[in-house]
Amino acid sequence: MDSDRTPPGSDRSSGERGPFVTTHWSAVVAAGRSDSSRAQAALASLCESYWYPLYAYVRRQGYSPEDAQDLTQEFFARLLRHNWFAQADRDRGRFRTFLLAALSHFLANEWDKARAQKRGGAVQFVPLQLDTAETRYGHEPSNLLTPEQCYERRWAVALLDRVLNRLQHEAAEQQKSELFAALKSCLVGDRESQPYALLAGQLQMSEGAVKVAVHRLRQRYRELLREEIGQTVASPAEVDEEMRYLVSVLAGG
Repeated sequence: MDSDRTPPGSDRSSGERGPFVTTHWSAVVAAGRSDSSRAQAALASLCESYWYPLYAYVRRQGYSPEDAQDLTQEFFARLLRHNWFAQADRDRGRFRTFLLAALSHFLANEWDKARAQKRGGAVQFVPLQLDTAETRYGHEPSNLLTPEQCYERRWAVALLDRVLNRLQHEAAEQQKSELFAALKSCLVGDRESQPYALLAGQLQMSEGAVKVAVHRLRQRYRELLREEIGQTVASPAEVDEEMRYLVSVLAGG
């Protein structure tokens, strides 16, 4: 059997899906079954979100920056070329787990072949921002994180970045960019420690109005975070578990 076509964490069966339809997994399935521009755009968005955590994982495996860039590029090219996404089974777990299993399979079995193809000019390039990869990796803490822990931490940070970007976009649509810029630092930390009085003076609002605005911003942040997490797990029941895991990853536990 061609090892390109059956990464671990996949399932060729076509059983009925449950009612929990999620953006990430439905995009994966749609991209696997369709060449529509919408499906491909969704797939491109997924690649953009996950390429750096995967690059960081490869670097922690001991590969050089050049080889890690080639590996990440070729891995995503194979996902698209051989339609691995169509073989993913949402019912078997989290999207990030599927990606890491597929990458581990690729590293174990396909790197020599991929390097030979690169020398022969047969690589299909995927538009990833790999020019920034090593700069970002240079800011990673020089600790004893395993490759898997590094991947999980980068996944967590990327997830929070997407939520923050969505909040910022919503604020811009509501013409509240200035308010968002002033209050976004209040998303972390205890409520009691927030500089409400200072912010009230800066924003020319009452302290009570600032507290209400911060409360609403935090509430919307939690909603978007749960939504983002819900897009990458197999059922609603896993969202709370994944929320707890996210906190533990960010805390270094």
